[in-house]
Amino acid sequence: MRRFARPKPLMLILLAIALLVLVAVGQYLRLFERAWFNLNTLWQPESAQSIGLGHYQVTVEGRSIEGLDDDVSALTFDPVRKSLFTVTNKNSELIELSHEGQIIRRIALVGFGDPEAVEFISADTYVITDERQQRLIKIHVEQDTTFLDAAEAEQMTLGMHISSNKGFEGLAYDSVGKRLFVAKERDPMLIYEVQGFPHHNPEKSYAVHVVNNPKRDAGMFVRDLSSLQYDERSGHLLALSDESGLILELDVDGRPLSTLSLGKGRHGLKKTVPQAEGIAMDDDGTLYLVSEPNLFYVFRKPAQP
Repeated sequence: MRRFARPKPLMLILLAIALLVLVAVGQYLRLFERAWFNLNTLWQPESAQSIGLGHYQVTVEGRSIEGLDDDVSALTFDPVRKSLFTVTNKNSELIELSHEGQIIRRIALVGFGDPEAVEFISADTYVITDERQQRLIKIHVEQDTTFLDAAEAEQMTLGMHISSNKGFEGLAYDSVGKRLFVAKERDPMLIYEVQGFPHHNPEKSYAVHVVNNPKRDAGMFVRDLSSLQYDERSGHLLALSDESGLILELDVDGRPLSTLSLGKGRHGLKKTVPQAEGIAMDDDGTLYLVSEPNLFYVFRKPAQP
């Protein structure tokens, strides 16, 4: 009877190393936590308060924004103008877009450094981030505005983890709670809540309060943060991760509720979104997304029967 050959010690060592590498990569990419979340959603009913990202389907996929070759970064919906705004960070501009991703107008940005995010605050008022200097810059946009100079704008610098080259990538605003959410991309990945900026009442003293919750943020099973969106109706926060190719819905306590994958074959996508940089949601719950260098996407939730 033929005996089975014993595995050689070298082979066992190589197998052990390969296993350790796979575990390390899985942990680095947060694959285990993501898989556990997906497994839990199979047997747990969807929360009635959830936005339900899993139901969304793409209706506009990878449409090039004509007339724009620069890198788009971030997106926000203006409920007053009923349009979208994005910024470019090479030839710095604030750009207004239609719901179909067509350019309505372009506004030059002077002295904004490296603009990475823009967020609607109130009628004609927005905040833009300067990633490298960690500045928050309040701007005022009129119908005839053609350029904006940061030197003339109200601004503040947070100065947290200033040594890191991964700065502020996303903004979201809670108009009821007057909270500005600021996403730090990674190293470490954090979401700050800023109260008191922008300053709303000049008759009151200027006081800024900044808080963050590292324990809560550690529960997000994504590799980085590229953009944020606050949903006024549910009080939930949407977090976009380019490296993980995912939009994550977080409840008021920061717990993940639902996800929207940006990979090929998911949610009707024919191709993977190459470099997702910004998300926005309109009054009807329609999701808009931009990807570098100039791609535009729309996701809608089918009407419930």
